[in-house]
Amino acid sequence: MADSASTVSSAVTDNSSKPLNTTFQDTNGGQLGPYRAALFNVPNCASPPMLADVVNVKKVSDVLKQYLFRVGDDVTCLYDPNFPGACNPPLAEDTTYRFKYLLVDVVAGVVKDQTLWSDPMKTSKVKQSSTIDTWPGRRSGGMIVITSILSTLMFLLVVGFLASIFVFVM
Repeated sequence: MADSASTVSSAVTDNSSKPLNTTFQDTNGGQLGPYRAALFNVPNCASPPMLADVVNVKKVSDVLKQYLFRVGDDVTCLYDPNFPGACNPPLAEDTTYRFKYLLVDVVAGVVKDQTLWSDPMKTSKVKQSSTIDTWPGRRSGGMIVITSILSTLMFLLVVGFLASIFVFVM
């Protein structure tokens, strides 16, 4: 939910403890209130995945889907006003978000438990790709000259060592 003064303490259930079914589009991207971003099943804690399953490349994706949730994994729901189901859109830059989890009995359709709202989390401003410094460290001209000289001397030392071994063997 995008944070604003009116939505900090917004309810996510109606008067009969049923979860709200508001969508990303209904709430104007979270500006008008909370929306359902995702649905997932409670993992089976009685039989957690085996270590062999985690090592198996074919099974690792299924294991991770049971225990991890990726925020902002759904781009298609942003552009489809009739998108069915929960919309988990990418987070907007320089925006504050809060979230909470609900444990819902899917048979009765009522909330069994819920967490408190999280502390506010703010996304960073996006930097232009041209301004990102990808060089691991700054190098001065002097450092480059010294490194080149030392590398050349090391090469000559190794060649001299190999030549002396070759002469000694002959």
